[in-house]
Amino acid sequence: MSLRRCHEPVLKNRRTLLERAEKFISDIYFTDCNLRGRLYGESCPVQLESFLSPKRISFTEACEQNFAPYKVGQTFGPTWYTCWFRVCLNIPSSWKTKEVHLLWESDGEAMVWRNGEPVQGLTKEGEKTSYVLSEALQDDEPHSLLLYIEVSCNGLFGAGQGSMIAAPDPKKMFSVQRAELVIFNHDVQQLLTDFEMMVDIVKELGEQDQRSFQALFTVNEMVNLCEPTDPSTFPRARSLASAFFNQRNGESQHTVHAMGHCHIDSAWLWPYEETIRKCGRSWVTVIRLMEKNPEFIFTCSQAQQFQWVKSWYPSLYSQIQHFVKKGQFIPVGGTWVEMDGNLPSGESMVRQFLEGQRFFSQEFEIYCKEFWLPDTFGYSAQLPQIMQGSGISNFLTQKLSWNLVNTFPHNTFFWEGLDGSKVLTHFPPGNSYEMKGKVEDLTKTLRNNKDKGRANHSAVLFGFGDGGGGPTQLMLDRLQRIQDTDGLPRVRMSSPNSLFSELWSQSELLCTWSGELFLELHNGTYTTQAQIKRGNRQCETLLHDVEVYSCLALSQDQSFQYPVDRLQELWRLLLLNQFHDVIPGSCIELVVEDALRYYEDIRDSGSRLLKNALTALGSGGSSGGSSGSNSGSSSDSDGSGSVGVFNSLCWERQEVTQVHSDTGGSDLALVQVPSVGFSPVKSADPHTPVSVMDQADGTILMNNGILRAVVNKDGTLVSLCLVTCSREALLDSSNGNQFVLFDDVPLYWDAWDVMDYHLQTRRPVVEVLEPARVLTSEQLRATVRFSLRISDKSTITQDIVMDAMCPYLKFHTQVDWNESHRFLKVEFPVQVHSPSATYEIQFGHLQRPTHHNTSWDWARFEVWGHKWADLSEHNFGVALLNDCKYGYSVYKNVMTLSLLRAPKAPDANADMGSHQFTYAIMPHSGSFQDSSVIQCAYNLNYPLRLAQHPLQAVPWSAFSVSSPAVILETIKQSEEQTRTLVLRLYESHGGTVTAALNTSLPVRDVWHCDLLERRDLSRAVSLTAQGIILQFKPFQIISLLLVL
Repeated sequence: MSLRRCHEPVLKNRRTLLERAEKFISDIYFTDCNLRGRLYGESCPVQLESFLSPKRISFTEACEQNFAPYKVGQTFGPTWYTCWFRVCLNIPSSWKTKEVHLLWESDGEAMVWRNGEPVQGLTKEGEKTSYVLSEALQDDEPHSLLLYIEVSCNGLFGAGQGSMIAAPDPKKMFSVQRAELVIFNHDVQQLLTDFEMMVDIVKELGEQDQRSFQALFTVNEMVNLCEPTDPSTFPRARSLASAFFNQRNGESQHTVHAMGHCHIDSAWLWPYEETIRKCGRSWVTVIRLMEKNPEFIFTCSQAQQFQWVKSWYPSLYSQIQHFVKKGQFIPVGGTWVEMDGNLPSGESMVRQFLEGQRFFSQEFEIYCKEFWLPDTFGYSAQLPQIMQGSGISNFLTQKLSWNLVNTFPHNTFFWEGLDGSKVLTHFPPGNSYEMKGKVEDLTKTLRNNKDKGRANHSAVLFGFGDGGGGPTQLMLDRLQRIQDTDGLPRVRMSSPNSLFSELWSQSELLCTWSGELFLELHNGTYTTQAQIKRGNRQCETLLHDVEVYSCLALSQDQSFQYPVDRLQELWRLLLLNQFHDVIPGSCIELVVEDALRYYEDIRDSGSRLLKNALTALGSGGSSGGSSGSNSGSSSDSDGSGSVGVFNSLCWERQEVTQVHSDTGGSDLALVQVPSVGFSPVKSADPHTPVSVMDQADGTILMNNGILRAVVNKDGTLVSLCLVTCSREALLDSSNGNQFVLFDDVPLYWDAWDVMDYHLQTRRPVVEVLEPARVLTSEQLRATVRFSLRISDKSTITQDIVMDAMCPYLKFHTQVDWNESHRFLKVEFPVQVHSPSATYEIQFGHLQRPTHHNTSWDWARFEVWGHKWADLSEHNFGVALLNDCKYGYSVYKNVMTLSLLRAPKAPDANADMGSHQFTYAIMPHSGSFQDSSVIQCAYNLNYPLRLAQHPLQAVPWSAFSVSSPAVILETIKQSEEQTRTLVLRLYESHGGTVTAALNTSLPVRDVWHCDLLERRDLSRAVSLTAQGIILQFKPFQIISLLLVL
């Protein structure tokens, strides 16, 4: 018997035994004699040549370049360049039967190319530093190889200067630290994994758990048995570990559903183009793992990323299609990108699912059954209904684990949306979407589960994420060890469908959460990067109008070609920019530049499409129309007709608009335009002309018979009276339209967070550059202009505009903004007392408290909304409207709109420069529903479109809805059928209503459909002389197919 087996039992000194085992596998200590030091055997050098490119180029183009010799350690760069390496390998013949790896360590992300195809991603940060050349080298295998390695001059998380989220260092240089052929000792790696898992069990289960001590003494005995220089000792040590791991759980143990995952931000600390390569590097590595591990299942979201890989890496895409069919590579989510959950409009959210689900159906013949959004900054209360309408009944996320104030009470529950729709929702209790298959992942999952006794199944998503990378073989090996080990949850390599099937089978005891899932963090993303927010709102509006007018042209002109392909391209660009680090503004400057360029592309192309549709309406419609304008603010006059006005909204509008005069100037006209229709411009006289006058005390009085406003020299409102009921809207001794500046220094997440303590730094903007003066005074419009100095770097110039017959006062604002860590807002203290304020969200609205009674209340010190917010008491209220803002705060009776921030990371120039935006204040009697606040907010955002029309044209309306509670949100052509329109309507007041939809179009048939435009044969359409009769529940969305 060997001496090693004749040892005496050791004392129960936990620390010494544990540290002994840790040092035995350490990559720092005692590597000359421990097991870790035997991981690699012999090595030999490789021959390297390199070529540096400032652009991302194709493999074919790279091969044609001139390569120069490269020595390990030489630097290349700077940031965002690409260095291509030509690697000549000669494997020694003496390495026969050995596992041979190319060991590659670089601080840039890399892709290995072999025979012209991508074969492996290499990322030191993602623990992928070797490419397997042979698992057991044979004589008939090639010993001399030529590889190409494409190295991006950025790390897994970009190239932040000093910290991860800092602005990128444009001068950062990169290098290859190691490049050599090595013999990889697979048996050492397997034993290291055994040791690692045993040590982690000791530490994670702790001193109070007997299994921890069993693991401790087992791993100590493994050290006793194992001689690192003698592989023949390894099997006995592994046998001890196997015996421990194979001690099984009881039947009641929690089950973990392990799924490979690789969250890749479509843009964040790197530009869109780099994301394409991240997808290629990550997904080709996943394919290699699937080839070796047939039980491995990988979940992957974002149809946009699949489209990128299809275009850039067609051979890789074919392999993905193969493994999708095998059920290993599972597309999830059903959306075009993992979008922000707050800021996109309702229709944009529908299009995320429409584009995503259609892509997955066309490419893989599947529809996703789960919405997958692990990393976004809050979740709209309308998402459950949108999910259900898109064929999805399950939802997975985890971001609410980031709450700064309150701990969310559930991990598995039903989420009930604004209309009552429910989806089964799961937050992985491990509070991560990038676990590593470690023991701590399992114990954390078990410990954190807030629904113990209700749900005995949880997800563990493993793989490097955010910057890509994905799972590794080591993670799979770890999970394989502990599939069913006493003291730990069971581990099942699983799929989303299997997980949710188990959760549904146990769902009778689950709780329900009603309303929005509000993230108590990252409130600054409602405001950061104001130009992106503005571009999003304007492009949503433009595409809406392009679709409406194209549908009208389609119905009136048989020769009109609906721009199917171009509209899809523009929508996909818009949806891409709604990714959850782009529209929130939490991205680097390169991404901002890309996003703004995409918005310009949408504006340019969208304007041309709009002009084409209006031209077709003018030439092909017997009921009138126009020839061409693309902006809505002017018309292209060719002398063949008169100016007409188009209205894309589903109610009649009477508004002041600007038209070209015969002299080449512009005139104002008060026009009246039918719902979704047209009218020649025939200016009417207002009931009460607008008046504006200077008063003796230096203030300016504005009056249109509906509102009476008094403006101070500094632009603040002394008074705002609703004339029709003689009710003052503003609080006594307080001024409305008060600009205020705050210090804005968060704890870490600069572009993301605004902290509650910023409210203690409030400073009014009071320095007047130009006092308020009357700029224009006409019967239809009066304008007062003033300028303020924010600081020696920033100014505000504002036009206060009062239009005839308009129930709201507009504030056209220009800010030249060059601040650092400041937050600009505008306040309106109002004479309204209410415990809650109302905010528009997608397809509806919700209430939030105006007090700080509980921690849940004061965590909402800064909230998001869309086109309007309202504070009402019985029979009176005040609404705040806007054309491109999303951040609000209503505390007690002070209504605040957030305007601009000035963070310095990850974009050091965020929001610097000139900004234009409009907001409006609207006092009203009665409820906001009955006072048309919703319609007025739409009017502010959706301009009337001006165009030429034949002289004989008469007003006409294509669609109207009988109930003001029902909004006709969308008119578009069906994705599947030409000359079939999709109409989307929703109930906006929050009540049950019956409405009649009327149309003058030649409709042959009408069907209900879901949000994916699939006919719903179970729901009959009631078509009567009064129109299409529709029954709505509160906030319900209804979609129809109209066959022309």
